[in-house]
Amino acid sequence: MKLYLSVDMEGITGLPDATFVDANKHNYERARKIMTNEANAVIQSAFDLQAEEVLVNDSHSKMNNLLVEHLHPEALLITGDVKPYSMVQGLDDSYDGAIFLGYHARADQPGVMSHSMTFGVRNFYINDVAVGELGLNAYVAGYYGVPLIMVGGDDRVAQEAKQLIPNLTTAPVKESISRSAVKTLSPKKAGELLEAKTAEAIHNRKNIKPLTPPDSPTLRIEFANYGQAEWANLMPGTELEPNSTTVSFQAKDILEAYQAMLVMTELAMRTTFN
Repeated sequence: MKLYLSVDMEGITGLPDATFVDANKHNYERARKIMTNEANAVIQSAFDLQAEEVLVNDSHSKMNNLLVEHLHPEALLITGDVKPYSMVQGLDDSYDGAIFLGYHARADQPGVMSHSMTFGVRNFYINDVAVGELGLNAYVAGYYGVPLIMVGGDDRVAQEAKQLIPNLTTAPVKESISRSAVKTLSPKKAGELLEAKTAEAIHNRKNIKPLTPPDSPTLRIEFANYGQAEWANLMPGTELEPNSTTVSFQAKDILEAYQAMLVMTELAMRTTFN
């Protein structure tokens, strides 16, 4: 069995606000340790169940957050930026299941630090189905026939995951009170939960169908302001929908849609308010 593990940060145990997920803030180094320990709980459980390989993809911000010197010695790690497929770099049809850890709710939903890739995005749509990072990444896994078997994060992303993939396992390690306050498990209890839920997910993996993406999907991104939409519309092949901040792109497959999303959001981030 080969397992793919994508690790974001906002949904990690005990992290309530940006002081924990921004490399320039005072709580960031504390959060890196918790994040690494949380990944190790999942990895250890997988190897306890005779996994042959666990590939970990650091999926937050500059994607160099996990402490490699403290990571489980048998895991493989993809770290650093820029990666052609970002949060799902390295995922292919050789994997038996994917786990998303430390994930958060999409931008237009309640949940701790909820957003979709950047804070300039209100909504992503694939053929008019609203998705966040979790949904887009699950579609890429589905393109390769790989089921998303578990999601770890706050209670809100657990609900989002269940709506997309009803039979998957969720491991909510904290409950959102507001976008910057949580009721959380301790790291020790969260680690125990993640180990148990990973084992449950692995045993249940054959009962979960991959989230198959549509053929030739249309990607639509609704931005927060018109300037961001103007920047995104500079990408060839895009259309800025009239009287809106939504930019669309007709893709040949979900992989092209995913890379289009990366380019469009990077362009949109160049918008200033001066």
